[in-house]
Amino acid sequence: MTNPPTADGGPSAPPGATSDAAPRRRRRRWPRVLIVLGVVIVLVVGAAAIYAVTIERSVTSNITRATGLLPDPAPGASGSTPATPARRATGTLNYVLLGSDSRDPNNEGNGRSDTIMVVHLNKARTKAYIVSFPRDMYVTIPGYGKNKINAAFSYGGSPLTVRTLESLTGVQMDHVVLVDFTGFIDLTNDLGGVTVTNKTAFSKAGYDFPKGKITIKGTQALWFVRERDSLPRGDLDRAENQRNVIKAIVAKGLSAGVISDPARFTSFMGNVAKHLTVDSSLSDNEIRDTALSLRLNSSDIEQLQAPISGFGTTSDGQSIDVVDTAQLQELGDALQNDTMAAYVKKYPAE
Repeated sequence: MTNPPTADGGPSAPPGATSDAAPRRRRRRWPRVLIVLGVVIVLVVGAAAIYAVTIERSVTSNITRATGLLPDPAPGASGSTPATPARRATGTLNYVLLGSDSRDPNNEGNGRSDTIMVVHLNKARTKAYIVSFPRDMYVTIPGYGKNKINAAFSYGGSPLTVRTLESLTGVQMDHVVLVDFTGFIDLTNDLGGVTVTNKTAFSKAGYDFPKGKITIKGTQALWFVRERDSLPRGDLDRAENQRNVIKAIVAKGLSAGVISDPARFTSFMGNVAKHLTVDSSLSDNEIRDTALSLRLNSSDIEQLQAPISGFGTTSDGQSIDVVDTAQLQELGDALQNDTMAAYVKKYPAE
């Protein structure tokens, strides 16, 4: 079996793993606001409720649709790929969000997805749950054996990533949203820059990023979210910087100064949509119907991380996140049965 690229933290295909490191916290507490890439789908789906027709047209005319983002529902010819889980009867919706430097949905062998999330809407459309799957989670990738979860995108693009999530949770995923991360960061230019809190001072590509509150935009912002070597926790800190920048983009895009200016807000929403690719089955009508059914505000959005029990190390020295199998089964059951409120109550954010 050929390994996917390992440059810039890419995955490998280790033969085995151990889990002898001390457990770490199973979930991170994220600010209860519209944050990270998960908010993109909520923002886009809910956009039709603001400036109704104008916003809807701005989004739907700019969003890209592609075939081949979702996996074939039939098992693979070799029998190694499981069939798609049974469709839920609860009326819930699951969106897979993949943040990538490439917009090619089937960029096998080259692309990678550094951000993997599932956005779950309950049947009543009164709650949204954003579940983050850390890129180093050590899971079974259908047809390829054990590996880090982000290896699925390298091996088989969006379809294999979706299949991996379905196999991992036992829950069918309804739609895929592929985010052109580089293009999304360019939205900082449209907003005249965004302000974030930088925990660690560093310099990169001729830009200085001092500790504390900094305002960044354009190429400067892109270097900020790409850096990991200068940060004490490497990829974990880089992921936090990415979340903070996207949170700042969304916060400023939804600020009173932008929303109160119809032309500016419509342009912003259209530019957000330009950096999204969705599966071809997500129609304009479905976006509109879902938007009209939402009964959400920021306090109705829960952020959580897929459960892990600690760090581990593979036989060839790769650092991995070890899955908490029992709790993951509970998460899958909650997604399947529209009981996420009870799951979050049992496993509150720390």
